Amino acid sequence: MRKADEDEFHEYVRGRMDRWRRSAYLLCQDWHFADDLVSITVTKLFRNWSKVRRADNPDAYAQKVLTRSWLSESRRSWRSRERSAADLPEQPWTPTDRVGSRDSLEALLRSLGPRQRAVLVLRFYLDYSVEETATILRISPGTVKSQSARGLDTLRAAVSSGSHTN
Repeated sequence: MRKADEDEFHEYVRGRMDRWRRSAYLLCQDWHFADDLVSITVTKLFRNWSKVRRADNPDAYAQKVLTRSWLSESRRSWRSRERSAADLPEQPWTPTDRVGSRDSLEALLRSLGPRQRAVLVLRFYLDYSVEETATILRISPGTVKSQSARGLDTLRAAVSSGSHTN
């Protein structure tokens, strides 16, 4: 890879790391695993940088790589993945944080299966369209719609029953 291409890649990644890390965490619910997913994603993007930079929407391409990496990793046996046992370090507070609602959101997302969680994170947290979500997950737009509806119904039921609290 030429130096100019490598510099362009580093600049692209630098501007998106926080977003990728947050979205990976929402999918997997583990900061360490989220960091691993981002590392896997960055490696894949680097290997295919010439293709990524020519994509109509490089950000959607990168999110597709991240989401598919998570889905692939989530299908692996729990025995073949490392699990961190230590408590997570304190994260700095920012004005946009709402600790109580974030904890509730995490508990609610944990109640969903991987596919529904991926659909809801892509659609409602990352604001992808039905079609973009379908492309990222390699499913039909109808499946995105039905998974969205079922996932939201599950979340509404959990909220109304109070079963989402830790």
